[in-house]
Amino acid sequence: MPGWLSALASSFDLASPLALLLLPLPLLAARLLPAETAGGSGALRVPASVVAQARAGAGIAARGRTRLVLIAILWAALVAALAGPRLVLSATALPASGRDIMIAMDLSGSMERRDFDLDGQTVSRLEAVKRVGADFIRRRAGDRIGLVIFANDSYVAASPSFDTATVAHALEEATIGLVGRSTGIGDGLGLALKRLAPQGPEGEAEGPRTAKVAILLSDGTNNAGQTTPRDVAELARDLGVKVYTIALGPRDLANAEGEQDVVDAETLRDMATISGGKAFRVKTTDDLIGVANAIDALEGGRAQAPPLPLRRDHWPWPAALALLCAAALLATRRAA
Repeated sequence: MPGWLSALASSFDLASPLALLLLPLPLLAARLLPAETAGGSGALRVPASVVAQARAGAGIAARGRTRLVLIAILWAALVAALAGPRLVLSATALPASGRDIMIAMDLSGSMERRDFDLDGQTVSRLEAVKRVGADFIRRRAGDRIGLVIFANDSYVAASPSFDTATVAHALEEATIGLVGRSTGIGDGLGLALKRLAPQGPEGEAEGPRTAKVAILLSDGTNNAGQTTPRDVAELARDLGVKVYTIALGPRDLANAEGEQDVVDAETLRDMATISGGKAFRVKTTDDLIGVANAIDALEGGRAQAPPLPLRRDHWPWPAALALLCAAALLATRRAA
């Protein structure tokens, strides 16, 4: 058997194979059912028009054979359509880790500061985060990922989803000024935790069903919002959510007190410690790439999920053949 034919046979199946048992039904009916008689006699009553055409040499025998063949094909096509022929298509297995990840990204005015390098050019902090963060999100195929942006206010830019391409696009479209220009670290993480916490039928929080992770990135100090970062970190610990914090920028608040555009790395480090996560310090684009790779490795353990079989139905083809045979039968009947 040729290779292509063998491959086709191995990928072909029927949705209802038992329907094929109907195929010999007309033959069984013709053999088992008694012949129709009129008035109890064994004589065959033939319509007068048929007798007249036979006497006139109208070629009824040839048309009868044609009709018989058409009826046989029609029945076989109907049975084939009922059986539901289909092809099983190959599907690529996605890596699955069973993790829910929320990224909370600082979108305050200081993210406009141009002190990072990208492709040999000086770019803003936001542009560097977009490039590295979008690449990280796309690599996490199989995870459920969402995005929160925060400044004065917090906003869900992308709800948790397995569609990592859409979440990455939402990150790439983020613009400073959408939610203010200050830095509400506590509120940003709080909104991310709200999206990670599963809700019961009455709205109460249930225990986590999957591993849950929050990634918080900020380049400033908490100077907006209604919550304190450490209180929200304690909430994350109670919910079983690990928080990875990324302190972005070349200068720390502890070493540059009174200066602007400095990051409170100490607070971010405390938040990670309280929640059971890990803190990272980023001063360059290379540092940011290294952190993305480190978090990817820490939250690894992804395995190939069994692919769902994809099937393409082909029953319309035999159904269409049956319809054509029915039309041909009707045409031969009118011609007669």
